[in-house]
Amino acid sequence: MNKKHPGGEPSPSTSPTRPAPSPDHGDATATPASAADPKRWWALAVIALAQLMVILDGTIVNIALPSAQRALGMPDADRQWVITAYTLAFGGLLLLGGRIADLVGRKRAFVIGLAGFAVASALGGAAAGPGTLFAARALQGAFAAVLAPSALSLLTTTFTDPRERAKAFGVYGALAGGGSGAGLLVGGLLTEYLNWRWCLYVNVPVALAALIGAQVFLRDRSGRRGGHLDVPGVLLGSGGLVALVYGFSEAGPRGWTSPWVAAPLMAGVLLLAAFVWWQHRAAGPLLPLRIFRDRSRAGAFATMGLATIGMFGVFLFLTYYFQAVLGYPPVRTGLAFMPVSVGIVIGATQIAARLLPRTAPHTLMASGMVLAAGGMVLLSRLTVHAQYVPHVLPGLLLVGLGMGLTFMPVYATATVGVPTQDTGAASAALTTVQQIGASLGTVLLNTIATGATGRHSRAHGPADSGTALAEAMVHGFSVAYWCSAGVLLLAALVAALTVRRGKPSQAGSKPSA
Repeated sequence: MNKKHPGGEPSPSTSPTRPAPSPDHGDATATPASAADPKRWWALAVIALAQLMVILDGTIVNIALPSAQRALGMPDADRQWVITAYTLAFGGLLLLGGRIADLVGRKRAFVIGLAGFAVASALGGAAAGPGTLFAARALQGAFAAVLAPSALSLLTTTFTDPRERAKAFGVYGALAGGGSGAGLLVGGLLTEYLNWRWCLYVNVPVALAALIGAQVFLRDRSGRRGGHLDVPGVLLGSGGLVALVYGFSEAGPRGWTSPWVAAPLMAGVLLLAAFVWWQHRAAGPLLPLRIFRDRSRAGAFATMGLATIGMFGVFLFLTYYFQAVLGYPPVRTGLAFMPVSVGIVIGATQIAARLLPRTAPHTLMASGMVLAAGGMVLLSRLTVHAQYVPHVLPGLLLVGLGMGLTFMPVYATATVGVPTQDTGAASAALTTVQQIGASLGTVLLNTIATGATGRHSRAHGPADSGTALAEAMVHGFSVAYWCSAGVLLLAALVAALTVRRGKPSQAGSKPSA
C-alpha cells in the first residue's frame, strides 16, 4: 500500500490529482464508480445554483449602491459598508463554516446556509435604514461562510470518477470565476427595470429552489464523528481574518499609513501567526495543517491566491472606465463584462474539463495564467477614445479564457485526496484564500492606480477639463493592469514549479508494496 503521512495525507509519491484508495482514512475519492450517486448530476445543479447565488451577491449590489444610498439617506462615508459588511463576515467566518460542515454534516450545513441566506436577503431588501441593510449584509456573509465550503465539499464527495469529476469542477470553476461579471449585469438589470431592493430579494426564490433540490438530490457522507469545535482556533483564525479583511477594505479610503489600517493589519498577522501555532497543538484543529503538506495542493492554493489578486482589479477599473470614461449606463456596463464570464465558462467547461483527465494540471494552470496576463497587457493599451469591440473585447476574452483554464484544475487539485472528515476545512481554506486575494488585490491595485493617476495629473499640469481627468484615470488603470499581468505571470511560475507534473490518469498507479 502507498505510504501516508499522519492524518491521512498522501505521501509525495502519490499525486493529489487521483490518490490511491484509502478507505481506512475515509478518503473522499475512494468510492468505486459502481457506488456513484445516481442523482449526482441533479446534485451538481443544486450545488451550482447555491454557489452562483453566493458569487453573484459579491457584486450584484455594486451597481445598485447609488440607488440604495439615495433611498436610505446613506452618508458617503458609510456606503462602503454595504460591501464591507458582507466581505468581513464571509471572509472572517469561512474557516468556522468549513469546520461546522465537517462536524454537523455537509448537507445539513448546506441547508442551514441556504435558509439563513434567504432570510438575510429578505431582511436587506426590506431595510428601512442603513443600519438594517448593513446588518443584513453581514448576516448574508455569515451564512455564505457556512454555505460555500459545504457546497464545495459536497461536490468533492459526490463526484469520484476522474472524468466526471473534471466535468463537475469545470462547472463549479466557471461559476466561481464568471459569477462576478454576471452579478454586475443582473444588478444593472434589476436596478434599472425594477429597483435596488430586488438585488437582494432575488436571492429568496433562488434559495428556496435550491433548498427543495437539496432535500431531494443531495446525499451526504459521514465524516468526523464525536468531534468538537476548536474554540481557541475559531477566535484566533476568525479574528485574524476579520482584522485582515477590515484593514484591506479601509486602506483605500484612509490610506496605508492610517492607524485604522495599520493596526488591524498588524493585529491580523499576529492573530493568524498565533492561529498557526495553536493548530499544531490542538487535538481537534479548526484547520488541520496536514492539508497543506502535499506540495501540489499547497501550490494550487498559492496559485488561486495570486490569480484572484491579479484578477479582481479588472472589475473595479473597468466599471469606472465604462461608466466614467465611455459613458455607459448600468445595463450596458453589465453587458460589457459578459465576455469575461463567457470566456471563463468556455475555458473551464469546454477546454480544461476535457483536457484535465489526460493533461497535467500544472500545464493548464500555467497556460491559463499566461493567457490572462496577455489579456491584461491588451487592456493596458486602452485610451479615452477606445472602442469596445476592437480594443476592449479581445482583452476581456483572453482574461476570461485564462481564468477558466486556471480555476477548474485549481479546485480539482486542491480538494482531491483530502480525507472525508477534512473536506469542509479544505474547501473553506481554498475559499478563504480566494476571498483574501480578492480583497488584497482590489486594495493594492487601486492604490497603484490612484498613485499613477495623481502623478500623471501633476506631470501634465492641472486637470482643468473632463478629458484631462479621463486621461489621467486611464493612465492609472494602465499601470495597474501591467501590475496585474506581473502577478498573473508569477502565478503561472508558481503553478509550473509546485504542482506535480504527473497526469491525473496516472495518479495513484504506483504498485502497492
